[in-house]
Amino acid sequence: MDIDRKQLIIDAATKSFSSFGYKATTMDQVARLANVGKGTIYTFYKNKEELFHEIVSSLIKEMKAAAEEVIDDSQPFFINADRVLYTLLEFRTEHQLMIKLLQEEKEMGTPAVAEVVQRLEDAIVNYMKGIINSAIESGEIKECDPELTAFVILKLYVALIFDWEKTRKPLEKKEISQFFQLYLMNGLSK
Repeated sequence: MDIDRKQLIIDAATKSFSSFGYKATTMDQVARLANVGKGTIYTFYKNKEELFHEIVSSLIKEMKAAAEEVIDDSQPFFINADRVLYTLLEFRTEHQLMIKLLQEEKEMGTPAVAEVVQRLEDAIVNYMKGIINSAIESGEIKECDPELTAFVILKLYVALIFDWEKTRKPLEKKEISQFFQLYLMNGLSK
């Protein structure tokens, strides 16, 4: 029974954070949405921050599972890296919670939200770092700083997917993959 109430609370909080943002979500609101007493929430979580962090941790696990689904060991590093990044960044456009958090961070700079957005970025960089390390060890790519390379790859993807389309026609997935290949696999040298 406790698990059911805990899940009700998590679902209600996710809905509230997704609709109203972190700052505007209250424990009273979560209790109403979950149809439980506010005291019930406090049997599971000591405050809103703890509840928020559990939801974000679940989101990170979900992102990692989605990334692992698209990896094909028979494919080269660059194809897998391309698939993983595209999958992870789709969370930014398909998951209402991510959209609301990014919007709140940009518009209000809420410290708790900025910390979570950084945590999500760190999770993506660390995941990509592991893929890069494997590619280095297998001799598929040359020696490089895996963390810095993961960071650059992520920022390139973010720029191509989100920043570019703020003022220009959005790129198709195929075009993004081609740019990824050009700049990272082939480089710009002749």
